[in-house]
Parts: sequence; C-alpha cells; structure tokens
Amino acid sequence: MSSVSQKLFEPIQVDDITLGHRVVMAPLTRMRATETHVPGPHAAQYYCQRSVAPGNLLIAEVTFIGEKASGYPCVPSIHSDEQIAGWKKLTLDRIDCGRRTRQWVLHLSAAMGAGLPGRSKLKRDNASSEHTAASAIPVVYLFTGEMQVPRALTAEEIEEFISLYVTAVSNAVHKAGFDGVEIHGASGYLVDQFLQDVSNTRTDNYGGSVENRSRFALEVIKAIVAAVGEKKTALRLSPWSTAQGMGMSNPVPQFTHLVSAIRDLCPDFAYLHVIEPRVNNYDDVETIPAHKYTECDALYALWAPKPLISAGGYDQELGLDVAQKTGQLLFVPSLIENSHTYI
Repeated sequence: MSSVSQKLFEPIQVDDITLGHRVVMAPLTRMRATETHVPGPHAAQYYCQRSVAPGNLLIAEVTFIGEKASGYPCVPSIHSDEQIAGWKKLTLDRIDCGRRTRQWVLHLSAAMGAGLPGRSKLKRDNASSEHTAASAIPVVYLFTGEMQVPRALTAEEIEEFISLYVTAVSNAVHKAGFDGVEIHGASGYLVDQFLQDVSNTRTDNYGGSVENRSRFALEVIKAIVAAVGEKKTALRLSPWSTAQGMGMSNPVPQFTHLVSAIRDLCPDFAYLHVIEPRVNNYDDVETIPAHKYTECDALYALWAPKPLISAGGYDQELGLDVAQKTGQLLFVPSLIENSHTYI
C-alpha cells in the first residue's frame, strides 16, 4: 500500500465504535419498503451486499420519524411495532459480519408533495397529511416538480415534532438495535428549513436571527442526546446546497454558530456529516467560487479534531488525497453504485 493511500485505510474511533477504515456509505433513499413503510428483504439484501467485511460504517436510508412526518411511498419509517421489527431483523443480520449500521431519521415536511405514486395509501387523517414547514414559503417539491405553499408549524407542533424525533431514535437504538442516529439537517428538509433565512421568515423564538434559526436544530439535538446519549447522535448538513429552495447568500455565520454550539454543548457528539459545495443534491456543480472551499475548510477547522464525514463529488484520486491530508471519513459513491465494492 502506498503512503498516499495509507491514511484512508487506517482505523478510526467514532463514538464507541472502532472502524476498520475511513470509507463510509452515506444515506440514500431507495424506496424499497412496503406500503406501510416497513423495511423488507430487499433492504436487508441491499445493505448486506455493501458490507462484506468487519469495520464498515453504513448510514441507513432516509427514514420517517412518524406518521405526520411521512410523505413518500415505500420509504421506511420507525414508529410502529412492525417497522421496528423489520429494522431489527436487518441489524441482527449484520452482527455476525461485524457490520455497523446507523439509522437516519428524517422529517419530510416541505417535501410532502401530493400526487406521488402510492401516497393515497398512506394511512393518515386530513390534518396529518397537511403540508407544513418552518414558514409559509412556496416550495417546489423534489420528486414531482409541484409548487405549493405549506403552512408554518405552530409552536405546539414544533414541540410535537421534537417528541417524534425522540420516539424514533429511542426505537432505533433501544428496540431495533442500531448503533446510533444521524439527524437529517440537509437538503431543504425540516431542520435545514429552520436554519436558512430563505426558508425561515418566522418572527417568534425560532426565526429572525442566527441564534433563533439554530434553536430548532439544537432543541432536536438536546432531546435526542437525552434519549440515547451524545456518542450515539450525529448530524448531516448541506450549507451550500440550493435543493428545494435553499441557498443562503452567506451561510457562514449561521452554520458556524450551529457547529460551535454543538461542539460546546455535546463534547462527545459522534460526528458531523457535511455535504461539500462540489455537489447540489443529485447534481455536480460545474463552477464553484473559491470562497466556498475556504468556508468549507473553516467549518471543518471549527469542528476539528472531532470525527467528520465529508460527502460530495469524491472520486478515487480526490478521496485518497483528502483522507491523507485531513484524516476525514469519506463517502465513496461506488459503495452505493456497485454492490461488489469490497472494503
């Protein structure tokens, strides 16, 4: 093994887990669950194919935290006994091989587009299927291209969704057997909506300033940490993405405030997962202003030396180079694209 590639394959400690290398499989929505959001044999096969050696870290796909947070068909959830049992079978299946899998919890607030195939089969009442978001700002939904104006969540509903997060992570860790949870704070979903000024125009304690826009994310983190502990809690962010109407003109003050607060609040936080400015949701970014790389490096420096996962546009050459220079964990697309990628 050359000295250039050596760092990528060195072990690293992430919370209570020792990983055999620094290649991570990031979450990807697969839509292979049942109509009642139960992960089935296709999910078990998918993850087993991508983890054939001990020491791997897989981050499970987007997962609904509750009935009110659902919006896509055939995406798994983890709030019913049947759903928990489906996930538990998956976690039990991977133990013999030394695999390590994380649950990714998500609220699909402003992405609950009407007209998605199979959406009418979701068993929700009229109130729970209403489109809600951080603020009542028009949004173009990711998979349908449909534009709607969601209703802004009330303060009482915000508390309810925080409770849904707590129930979901407790189910994941204490009942389904996951090693930890990663909060989806990226790509224009609920946590990201509260963080960014383009999607948060609230005038209460959850909007109007950097500190207030960070409040929902920090309250979710505090509640989850109280339920499962700092070492089992992580967060994914996309400060430079414009997915689903995101894209602050200057994300630096907002995201440095949030990252600094998490660092000080949770010294044993499992890791931070950041999507690089090289990608915008599903697409590569052709021209990237130099200042975005400077901002990205500054955010990483703020978090160092804690574990950090960097995702976005990594090929073999870039991945080896970044791992060698920084020691970061990296998301490698071939783990998703090819079930025969063996680490």
